[in-house]
Amino acid sequence: MAALDGLPPLRDVIQRHGLDARKALGQNFLLDLNLTQKVARTAGSLEGVTVFEVGPGPGGLTRAILALGAAKVIAVERDARCLPALAEIADHYPGRLEVIEGDALKTDFAAMVPEGRVKIIANLPYNVGTQLLVNWLLPGHWPPFWESLTLMFQKEVGQRIVADEDDDHYGRLGVLCGWRTQAHMAFDISPQAFSPPPKVTSTVMHLTPRENPIPCSVDKLEKVTLAAFGQRRKMLRQSLKSLGGETLLQKADIDPQRRAETLSVDEFCRLANCL
Repeated sequence: MAALDGLPPLRDVIQRHGLDARKALGQNFLLDLNLTQKVARTAGSLEGVTVFEVGPGPGGLTRAILALGAAKVIAVERDARCLPALAEIADHYPGRLEVIEGDALKTDFAAMVPEGRVKIIANLPYNVGTQLLVNWLLPGHWPPFWESLTLMFQKEVGQRIVADEDDDHYGRLGVLCGWRTQAHMAFDISPQAFSPPPKVTSTVMHLTPRENPIPCSVDKLEKVTLAAFGQRRKMLRQSLKSLGGETLLQKADIDPQRRAETLSVDEFCRLANCL
């Protein structure tokens, strides 16, 4: 890809700008430009699409997204040290890369959405990835502003995203993702592909919004899943006691002796609607 976009190899960029990855920022830079292209391709065609990216770092994934034809990339980067490297990419792709210095958790992505199609593609910092996903999953208005999410997580988080009931990885995240999206694990990435290598395998997830998820209050579903999985080894009559316990379960026609990990997404939505 270095030959394709005419920009220097990432290792050279990192060395020239002194971009040692910082654990406090959850940084692990993906250096293999073939892999960054594979990540970007997982999102499907990018022609004419605006892409939001979080934590671009030295810009390896950013370059792949632009090289594959995205109309524009809006990248949110908290680490000011990365801005000069990203400015070089912006110069190479005039008018197609906008870099916002700031905290993605405090960024109102919906307020920045232009007209046309929008996708989110990111190698998310490990320390904020799950919270960002939940933020994108739970707006009051649905369908969302994005047409797909292509995101990199620790593999364990990916397993939680796609987990169904009676799976050891099933929990609140699996319920929320299953309720509003169709999600699948695209492929794994070895720790050795990153600098520095993390202690865990990463996985690339692709999520698309369900057009008509079960009608349900976001706030009530959050309350039910938080209570149920907060004491996941207890029977529901005990874990949901603060929300009505057996009365709530009887109303939803759910056996009070069951445990949280046995309930389907539909049943959690039923509980929320009975709350």
